[in-house]
Amino acid sequence: MRSLVRKRTMMCLYLTRSLTSAHNIIPSSTCKSSPSLQNPPSKLCSGFLNPISSSAIRAFCSNSTENRGNRVALSVRSMENRDFISYLTQREAAEIDENLMGPFGFSVDQLMELAGLSVATSIAEVYKPSEFGRVLTICGPGNNGGDGLLLSWNHSQSLSYRWMIYLLDLSKEFDILVDAMFGFSFHGAPRPPFDNLIQRLVCLHNYGEAGQKSPVIVSIDIPSGWHVEEGDVSGEGIKPDMLVSLTAPKLCAKMFSGPHHFLGGRFIPPSIVNKYKLHLPPYPGTSMCVRIGKPPQVDISSLRENYISPDFLEEHVEADPINQFRKWFDDVIAAGLREPNAMSLSTAGKDGKPSSRMVLLKGVDKDGFVWYTNYESRKANELSENPHASLLFYWEGLNRQVRVEGSVQKVSDEESERYFHSRPRGSQIGAIVSKQSTVVPGRNVLHQEYKELEEKFSDGSLIPKPKNWGGYRLTPKLFEFWRGQKSRLHDRLLYSPHEINGQRTWKVERLAP
Repeated sequence: MRSLVRKRTMMCLYLTRSLTSAHNIIPSSTCKSSPSLQNPPSKLCSGFLNPISSSAIRAFCSNSTENRGNRVALSVRSMENRDFISYLTQREAAEIDENLMGPFGFSVDQLMELAGLSVATSIAEVYKPSEFGRVLTICGPGNNGGDGLLLSWNHSQSLSYRWMIYLLDLSKEFDILVDAMFGFSFHGAPRPPFDNLIQRLVCLHNYGEAGQKSPVIVSIDIPSGWHVEEGDVSGEGIKPDMLVSLTAPKLCAKMFSGPHHFLGGRFIPPSIVNKYKLHLPPYPGTSMCVRIGKPPQVDISSLRENYISPDFLEEHVEADPINQFRKWFDDVIAAGLREPNAMSLSTAGKDGKPSSRMVLLKGVDKDGFVWYTNYESRKANELSENPHASLLFYWEGLNRQVRVEGSVQKVSDEESERYFHSRPRGSQIGAIVSKQSTVVPGRNVLHQEYKELEEKFSDGSLIPKPKNWGGYRLTPKLFEFWRGQKSRLHDRLLYSPHEINGQRTWKVERLAP
């Protein structure tokens, strides 16, 4: 990401000297106590080699709680528009770096820090530390050597990976290999020992092609040994599984065929964007990376999550399932999960054909669970024929779900009226405009009707609740609380009603996962 300057060259020489003199792998957590690694990094990076907290790092990932809402939309948009993303020549990349470190006042340290953070968050987007916890960073004298060093040094423990810096012995006992040898200033043929390292990475990729277990390869900006503009000319170079382009993709990135392509480094001033007519995807929230390129090809049958949760035992639950639900709901609120009151509502008409949709819980008490809708919608018609339903809450961030079954009745008109007028005025108008579940000629029809009603009630007068709009209450007859556990040995506790001495109580039983 940076053209070679004196300060950066010192770091690269330091790494090269280590490569030729050492014969082992040193964990990054022990580097500070190693005599050969004392002083040089701190002198070169002047304050940037301090540990960063896990919460601080994760705020820069697009799958953090605050960024999750717009992550999918932006990712889809950037993948759909990948043909319109700008790609830089080698000269343009060097010029942009010179501008960043010249008129715009970025230091090499700052740019390396931002690059390392971008790569770390990109890796965290795809590879979970629980499954890909051992990361080896191979640093070289190219533009990317310092990026790799900062990546390993600053961001290893923060994202729960066991990060290491490569000195000489390349082993297959790693889950991720980070290729940080050469960047966009590279030209010519790789010299020893890097030519040998590149061949080893190629061999490891071939192991994977042959069905043998091999680590994934992540290249920073340019797969080492590739021509910056023409790519893997010989066809025998590194085939990384992930490419993290920095600033903007270089021309060679068009030849990248791996499953994961990310762009990192959201620090390009508008004047540079305008000068080079850069078209870059927007970054979600505070994320330091955004996915670009083709969508990953996924084997659906291989998708699985190995849950890790505290045991959920019968002796730990509340006797009343409503109280247990409130306890879990409070946990979800405290965890800051998005839309904790979202629930799947399943209904079936007299024909027995089920239908499901997501709705929002708007109240829960000893009498049951309340939501609001149009009384002429499909779900309302099915409830009129068969007044029984099932609710499902799924809280992915806590590995929990709750299923509730019961009978359904409309809430009182007074209760519906009270809730309707507590809603934002825009939502009140929307409830009048939407003849839910009916065919609409086009979205413009909805917008036009909305605009007319908005003008009608612009004086702040009371918006009348539609007669065909109101609430339902599900009275629970059964609860199931589920918590994900390792090896699919999930916890499932079922609450069912029983009468003891004429009093209604709830019986708790464990179900097989």
